[in-house]
Amino acid sequence: MARIERALLSVTDKTGLAEFARKLHGYGVELISTGGTAKLLRESGLPVREVAELTGFPEMLDGRVKTIDPHIAGGILAIRSNAEHMRAIQEHGIQPIQMVVVNLYQFERFAAKPDVTREELIENIDIGGPTMIRAAAKNFQDVAVVVSPSQYESVARELDFQEGSLSVETHWGLAKQAFAHTAAYDAAISTRLMQIGGKENSEELPDKLQVSAPRTMSLRYGENPHQKAALYGLENGGIGEAEQLHGKELSFNNLVDLDAAWQLIQEFDNPAVAIIKHTNPCGCAEQQSLAEAYRRALEADPVSAFGGVLALNREVDEETAGEVSKLFVEAIAAPSYSEVAFTVLTAKKNLRLVRVQPLGRPELVIKSISGGLLAQTSDTAKLDPEQLETKTARAATDEELRALLFAWKVVKHVKSNAITYAREGQLISAGAGQMSRVDSVKAGAMKAILPLRPCVLASDAFFPFPDGLEEAAKHGVTAVIQPGGSVRDAEVITAADKLNVAMVFTGVRHFRH
Repeated sequence: MARIERALLSVTDKTGLAEFARKLHGYGVELISTGGTAKLLRESGLPVREVAELTGFPEMLDGRVKTIDPHIAGGILAIRSNAEHMRAIQEHGIQPIQMVVVNLYQFERFAAKPDVTREELIENIDIGGPTMIRAAAKNFQDVAVVVSPSQYESVARELDFQEGSLSVETHWGLAKQAFAHTAAYDAAISTRLMQIGGKENSEELPDKLQVSAPRTMSLRYGENPHQKAALYGLENGGIGEAEQLHGKELSFNNLVDLDAAWQLIQEFDNPAVAIIKHTNPCGCAEQQSLAEAYRRALEADPVSAFGGVLALNREVDEETAGEVSKLFVEAIAAPSYSEVAFTVLTAKKNLRLVRVQPLGRPELVIKSISGGLLAQTSDTAKLDPEQLETKTARAATDEELRALLFAWKVVKHVKSNAITYAREGQLISAGAGQMSRVDSVKAGAMKAILPLRPCVLASDAFFPFPDGLEEAAKHGVTAVIQPGGSVRDAEVITAADKLNVAMVFTGVRHFRH
């Protein structure tokens, strides 16, 4: 490959740029730049030629027009082996550019700001940057395109090895990364703009699903050691953007369980703790203090809690940390940790501690199937107690009703067919993932360590037959909450009346597959 004689540099993320530009300058490369990038390079003692000097036009329209000019596009796109191309640029005084170093306005980070307006989003869409990147990638045989500070070190190393030039293979590799970069950028813009309301956006799901997420973490393996895995972040809070503060590296399964736990505790306003094992809650409680919520959550199933994952919806305090430290757990998610709590928990060197921020905006739930992707809106339905319909002769007592509402929040996060046994503010047991609902009732009762009698029960979908409710009554269930909607609702209600079990319908189903 020919030596690099001229490079255009225009970046938003200026990390490491001065050092990289100094490497180019050392090989006699002429540096061309714009605005803040040019200022940085000058302050670093490097000679810079302004784009305006090259094009003959100043930056204009509040910076919207800087590099959109034939002197730039021609210098990038001209095929050096094409005599007609070279004659044309020479005739018009266009100088060839052999390297483009460009990264884009950080649209995704800006778009995550609360209450951002449509106008602000539009103004933070880069135009000239993607144009230069795509032009350079298209003409990869003659132009090297660098789109990320993470590429500087390897490119600089090859420049040293090749004495100021890069191999064809490197040019091609950089071009492929450049096209991926602009594709992800456009997808991020499209996805975010589709979330802005208006007559043109009446559909909740897009006609074309655009997913843009940079890889933020390479994982040792996936669900099993023979599977490869990585985490891709959406810059929107939640577990995908959690900050790991301590402990061993997070695994694929840790992240899945942490997300299940974190989503569950978002249901509660008072201090709450969820203990998750293989995505299902084996303990959950909402109490007046975080430490008491943890103790109540652990009571439900201390055997399964061993090696589980925890989420807490308050800052972890000293008392709670002291209680948690008695149990072996894999990972903990919380909004923050007090200084003393952090000291207590970090005494366990392998315990993974992550700090999590709430989601910035609603997200689609996406799952892969062979040959396609399924997408749905999040299950954010909140139950209004005033909309509950009492279907039995006996109404639930105030204590039973509070327990039912708690059980309903938890059952939403149990794999279907899902059953939860609960008392006020405390999960007693859960029956998860059975092929028949009556088997989930039996499984939950069988798993119970705390006494079931008396307790309430929640079912994520209707009872198709009276047998599930009758089985629940055998174990001391005094009240039931369920969606209703079965063709045999009347039979189930009759069975509940015979057993003196209060039953309320929600009209809302919470399958979780």
